[in-house]
Amino acid sequence: MRPRLASPRVRLTTLAAFWLCGVVSGLWVLWAYENRPGAAANAPQGWPAATALTRAASRPTLVFVAHPQCTCTRASLDELAEILARSTSRPKTYVLFLKPSTVEDGWERTELLRRATALPDVTVLRDDDGEEARRFGVETSGQTLLYDTQGRLLFSGGITGSRGHAGENAGELALISLINNGQPVRRASNVFGCPLFATTE
Repeated sequence: MRPRLASPRVRLTTLAAFWLCGVVSGLWVLWAYENRPGAAANAPQGWPAATALTRAASRPTLVFVAHPQCTCTRASLDELAEILARSTSRPKTYVLFLKPSTVEDGWERTELLRRATALPDVTVLRDDDGEEARRFGVETSGQTLLYDTQGRLLFSGGITGSRGHAGENAGELALISLINNGQPVRRASNVFGCPLFATTE
């Protein structure tokens, strides 16, 4: 006796179920990736003596570290622009772009660097081999640090709510509050971005 073949409706239902499972699995993987924070900085509580950066004595100093090839960092730069626009008195701001010695010259001159250079009152610097990032204990692109006029760490974290997504978030609001009012809504937040030192080989 020949086995009965499944009806077209049953086959279609089965295929639809497999397709739906695939879509749900893919969305979950994407959601998990976007919401998985990077390694938090082990930032010094006091302004590092070895740094070549000059801290401001009359206003806070903000340090933002970026991997020039990290597409997630575009959203972080957008949020940095928003923070500076909403600051009643802008902090002295540095944006550091990683440049490993193992890559060719110009590797760091990306659209991200051009966006950072266009920000008002911001000093954009090349960070050769991540020397400054290491002095500030930074491991993830988009890490933002704020130090007060005495060189004390006020904030360490990210300024996006998830990987590659701009929009109001806890880190952004904390920095705006600290800069404008000196009030610490919070002193840390998750940072979402590419590893600085694992993707430069």
